[in-house]
Amino acid sequence: MSHGVRSVVIVGGGTAGWLTAGTLAAKLNKDNKQGFSITLVESPNVPIVGVGEGTWPTMRRTLKNIGVRETDFIRRCNVSFKQGAKFAKWVTGTEDDFYYHPLVLPESFDSANLAQHWLAHQGHGSFSDAVCYQEAICQQGLAPKMITTPEYAAIANYAYHLDAGEFSRFLQEHCTTKLGVKHVLDHVTHVNNHQNGDISSVSTAEHGEIQGELFIDCSGFKSLLLGQNQQVGFVPCDHVLFADKALAVHVPYASETSPVASHTISTGQRNGWIWDIGLSNRKGIGHVYSSRHTNQDAAYQELMTYIAHSHPNPESLSVRELDIKAGHREVFWKRNCVAIGLSAGFLEPLEASAILLVEISADMIAEQFPANRTTMDIIAKRFNQTFLYRWERIIDFLKLHYMLNQRNDSQFWIDHRDPDTVPDSLKELLTLWQYQPPWHDDFNYAKEVFPAASYQYVLYGMGFKTEQNPLGISKQSQRHANEMFAKNATIAQKMTASLPKHRELLDKIKQYGLQTI
Repeated sequence: MSHGVRSVVIVGGGTAGWLTAGTLAAKLNKDNKQGFSITLVESPNVPIVGVGEGTWPTMRRTLKNIGVRETDFIRRCNVSFKQGAKFAKWVTGTEDDFYYHPLVLPESFDSANLAQHWLAHQGHGSFSDAVCYQEAICQQGLAPKMITTPEYAAIANYAYHLDAGEFSRFLQEHCTTKLGVKHVLDHVTHVNNHQNGDISSVSTAEHGEIQGELFIDCSGFKSLLLGQNQQVGFVPCDHVLFADKALAVHVPYASETSPVASHTISTGQRNGWIWDIGLSNRKGIGHVYSSRHTNQDAAYQELMTYIAHSHPNPESLSVRELDIKAGHREVFWKRNCVAIGLSAGFLEPLEASAILLVEISADMIAEQFPANRTTMDIIAKRFNQTFLYRWERIIDFLKLHYMLNQRNDSQFWIDHRDPDTVPDSLKELLTLWQYQPPWHDDFNYAKEVFPAASYQYVLYGMGFKTEQNPLGISKQSQRHANEMFAKNATIAQKMTASLPKHRELLDKIKQYGLQTI
């Protein structure tokens, strides 16, 4: 019970498996002399789901920590830069209806809450444009850095859009050749347990038994280890988030010089929404919809209509059908088994939370890696408390995008405004925010998945009203806010005059590479 945890077995590859393997191996290699092993077992010829094509800025730190060069990553995985999301037709559904959720925080966000000042003098542009320069960069199709900016450094905060299939292959190569991860291509035929219920090993078709002390379930929706073997139940949230289907398609650019959007574009439809992600070599486009409110044929036609704006013959493209079972496991770590990725749960890809959850799950395991089996249950308890909270906050945040809509063109949008479909935790926050703008102290954890700024961008992008403080705003406070608004406008002007076009930078990186830090 007290000897060290030396062997980790990860069942399942893909983004979840290989990111987890890389994160753990890099941390253990750095902190320990020797004596541990990480084995990843994955079935051959299992297709990658591939809807997780968007990341959060945390990916820059993750890749740097596991020793990946940003230049190699960009070249190999058809990467483009992501500076946030543009939500079109989510409020009224009209052609001029859009707002941004950028990745740069509002000006002076650590010390000043500009939301109350913007609300007091509303009428001059969007909230995000008033407090953050990134909307202007995105609107003009500019990159978040220059070719002279070192790897992983930013002028404007950024994440990535990536090809999930290529990313998995890239990580596999890096983990096996640079980090010492053992890769077993084989089918798991049985999961074997100790008498106390811990997993002892997995049986494979050709490699026999593979023993371990910590097992990580990255087996996808079937949740082979945590769901099936450990019998951990699933908590659905389809009463809050209605989308349960998606149609996904890869769309080629008209030419090699076509502009590449430096943000995700999410466009509301009658009974769902369409994602539009521009990689360096193609677009990834998909229609997320609710089968309770429409059917596949209608969703397909909306998708074809959307693609027709950029492709002459959309019906010639191959479309994949995806099921979305919205929800998560009751717990994520039981005994010596922890689930990461789709085996832990799944939500629609509205705010790119899927890969983020993989990153922060793997990071927490690496940082609090159990010294022995005795400590594992304590760490598991912490892990479960942390991630149950995080899943609930993500569900709240996704619901926020829907429930503030003003659309009456379909029951889908109307039903999302039903108070009975809104979690109590979100209702409580919205009541608070009717009288004071979101701020850091509104949340329980110092490290939130979505900070107060994210809630501000969505709330005020969708027209939410916060009443003015009955005590009023002092002249000094207003003067300081006006200075911050002016400062942001000046930065936006400088940025848009100096940053390159997104396509231009991607082409230069492929040709010359970025300088290492």
